Amino acid sequence: MGATGFGEAAEQLRRATVLVQSGKRGNGSGIVWSGDGTIVTNAHVVDRPHLRVELWDGREFAARVASRDVRRDIAALRIEAGGLPAAPIGDSSRVRPGQLAIAIGNPLGFVGALTTGVIHAVGPLPGIGSATWVQAGVRLAPGNSGGPLGDALGRVIGVNTMVARRMALAVPSNTVRDFLLGKAPDGWLGVTVRPIRLPREAGLGSDFGLLLLEVEDGSPAALASLLAGDILLGTEERAFRDLGELSSALAGQGPRTVRFEFLRGDYRRVRRVTVALGRNLAGNGLAA
Repeated sequence: MGATGFGEAAEQLRRATVLVQSGKRGNGSGIVWSGDGTIVTNAHVVDRPHLRVELWDGREFAARVASRDVRRDIAALRIEAGGLPAAPIGDSSRVRPGQLAIAIGNPLGFVGALTTGVIHAVGPLPGIGSATWVQAGVRLAPGNSGGPLGDALGRVIGVNTMVARRMALAVPSNTVRDFLLGKAPDGWLGVTVRPIRLPREAGLGSDFGLLLLEVEDGSPAALASLLAGDILLGTEERAFRDLGELSSALAGQGPRTVRFEFLRGDYRRVRRVTVALGRNLAGNGLAA
């Protein structure tokens, strides 16, 4: 592609990038996914049900959160507008290392900032779980979250989410498509977690735990009566040593159960709960 073609593709992507005014957590970015008013961003960008979105041409609209998935860190917003400049969506399964990547967002107050780099990999990043990421060598800063990662033709191949090991990580566009179609991941637990260290004097056999920061309504974790503030220690078979082991415990296909050990407000009592996983599974877990 010539320089002119690349510039046109980048400008098209810029016009499909919005500023999400998200309140106390600062501003983020979003992508016009469809011309009828669907905006895609990160779940961590939106901290309240009603927000405002500013388009590339300066127009502002009230926005509401239509759906949100904290595990995949994706949210869909709706604004009352039509004829919007929707971004062309690419197929993230066809992305290969070495391809050119374009990231657009609103970092540190710079609206519509563009940076380029190359794709390094598509897949999980060791140490942060089993989720698949489009990994690119582009520069991201606060405010880029929720903006598009595009290819050389200006097609969205991911939603920029975070930086890890000096690599920009984006939720693959195909994952976003599944989310918008209501397809839940088979190993979905429905929680946001933070690794913590537990006092050794508690005598738990391990000092590692996963603090539940958020439990999504209607999720397998919520149906099992897990609550924000609980601390996952592991399964009955094995204590967790890092975040990736939670992903391993959730891996599988079809209806199944996992027996977790956890703490709730008392380090002296280890509780247990059975969580039902798998699509179209309606069973509840029982905490002990």
